[in-house]
Amino acid sequence: MEERVLGRTGRKVSAIGLGTWQLGSDWGDVGRSEALQVLDAAAASGVTFFDTADVYGDGRSEQIIGEWLASHPDSGGTVATKMGRRVPQLPENYTVDNFRAWLDRSRRNLGRDTLDLVQLHCPPTPVYSDDQVFDALDQLVEEGVMRNYGVSVETAQEALTAIARPGVASVQIIFNPFRLKPQDEVLPAAQAAGVGIVVRVPLASGLLSGKYSRDTKFSENDHRNYNRDGSAFDVGETFSGVDFERGLDAVAEFQELVPEGATTAQAALAWIISQPGVTTVIPGARNPGQAKANAAAADSVGRLGPDFDGGVRRIYEKYFRESVHSRW
Repeated sequence: MEERVLGRTGRKVSAIGLGTWQLGSDWGDVGRSEALQVLDAAAASGVTFFDTADVYGDGRSEQIIGEWLASHPDSGGTVATKMGRRVPQLPENYTVDNFRAWLDRSRRNLGRDTLDLVQLHCPPTPVYSDDQVFDALDQLVEEGVMRNYGVSVETAQEALTAIARPGVASVQIIFNPFRLKPQDEVLPAAQAAGVGIVVRVPLASGLLSGKYSRDTKFSENDHRNYNRDGSAFDVGETFSGVDFERGLDAVAEFQELVPEGATTAQAALAWIISQPGVTTVIPGARNPGQAKANAAAADSVGRLGPDFDGGVRRIYEKYFRESVHSRW
């Protein structure tokens, strides 16, 4: 697995990482044993970057990763967690005292005295311009609570504001063939500033797996069921904010671009990590097979033909630019 330096952290991480939202059982039920097997499979496939959050399963995802780390003390991986979504989303809740309390809980869950990377979890937009917030984060780095901090954002403008902060090591953003706006300014700005880019929702909540149809049903506790209208959190986090049925039509055209020997998901992941400015991508996996297949996508970059980029752009312009480009 190719490794790349994650921005201002100076740490090398795998080009394909693992997102662990689903290990919190927020995408349907994933048992503890299977969750640990997913981590085993990812690590065995060369994955060295694991992304979680304190609200994934109310800490369950962190706890499972902590259990896995305890049994693999020499794994050498980097674990990134997030904080800020455990309280009402008001700028005044982003204080050093709250940060310390949230991070103490994450440190217990993960079994680590010092956290590798902590990301603000899509905070209210004014937070990105609040000097006191970033002074507090700098203070916690100095205290040894965490080694580095970054942000997870909803919009390109939030990303650009964060990139301008000298202490921000990385920015996590949605980017995939159905959400191309980060290519306009965010990826070039991050590359110029030496800020790492962590790509989330790379398969548009599974749409780009090519496995869904109009008859697909999602469980009651799956956000792809309950958040299609954005009633629980930003709708851009579910299917990248695109209409499900329109997304299915776009996937059918995307599949025509997929090279022989690669799956639809692998082609999407390979395309993402081939884009200048991207450090790592964090697809989720609900079973070991998915984890292995996602990691293997790194081998598909060289299979993408010269017309692949143009095909992705054509599909985006046809199906999604009008509905998503101005929103995020």
